[in-house]
Amino acid sequence: MTASQSQLSHALRSQRLNQITHEPHSRLDSLVKSHDPFSSRERFARFVAAQYLFQYDLEKLYNTPALIELVPDLPARCRVKQARLDLADLEHPLPQGDETIREQSLSTGAALAWLFVSEGSKLGAAFLLKRMPALGLSETFGARHLGEPEGGRAQGWKHFVAALDGVVLDAEQERQAEAAAIAAFERFVVHLERCFA
Repeated sequence: MTASQSQLSHALRSQRLNQITHEPHSRLDSLVKSHDPFSSRERFARFVAAQYLFQYDLEKLYNTPALIELVPDLPARCRVKQARLDLADLEHPLPQGDETIREQSLSTGAALAWLFVSEGSKLGAAFLLKRMPALGLSETFGARHLGEPEGGRAQGWKHFVAALDGVVLDAEQERQAEAAAIAAFERFVVHLERCFA
């Protein structure tokens, strides 16, 4: 076992997932930049379409009773409705989502890992929101899905991470969670490529 593997095995689950997804997260960031989604409303609308598809994937997870027991405000955290309204504001057609992720029977660890990726993106959304006035958009028009969550971004993230780190998982469920976090980034890449095709 290397030193970094040893650190991973003892780190909090949220820290492990952060480390494991560092590379796919960096690749996704580079891909987003390559599509230049903040250069025009039309390009931003394609970015929102990808966000909508990802939130559509996770909509059922955000409304799963067993997960709501762990994170009581989970249903309010879903941004599928906001993304849908943003696309209407931007006069962009609503893309057709598929049931690939929605129909999967995910373990608690895997489900939380998918949500970890979605919830983590809200932290970066604060920086994206600052670029919206240049496009004539805001958290009440065209960029609702980037808006400040109730209670604030930092507090919301802190509560989610506490729930994620507090759940007891066995070794197989931990492995499933790690694989799911990487799969979530890969799924967003698929949506992004589709929407910018």
